[in-house]
Amino acid sequence: MKDNRINREFLGQGLTFPLRFKHNGALALAQGEEDIQQAIRIILGTVPGERLMRPEFGCRIHELVFAPRNTETESMLAHYVETALERWEPRIEVLQVESSNVDNDEGAAMLLEIKYRIKATYD
Repeated sequence: MKDNRINREFLGQGLTFPLRFKHNGALALAQGEEDIQQAIRIILGTVPGERLMRPEFGCRIHELVFAPRNTETESMLAHYVETALERWEPRIEVLQVESSNVDNDEGAAMLLEIKYRIKATYD
């Protein structure tokens, strides 16, 4: 039982993203794995330099928006994602980052799959 409490404390909680309010008017919180998933989305969705007080925060994947869809771009995408997550999300260990090209009615895109393990401690 103690381990579950420690694990919950380690995973933490934070404001939901995007911000939501509970029925009583208080800000909603994301906890545990949901908080980690939201943190990953925030890291990947933030362009370095976008946050004034933390200019290095974010991921460089936005530099690849108009890059050619080839193996070099896929490698750079995986590298940028892995580097950003290792730096900014200490609660996870990135196991694998894979990207694939997708063509659909909306156009062409690269699909990103991130496999990670939630750590038990910050070590």
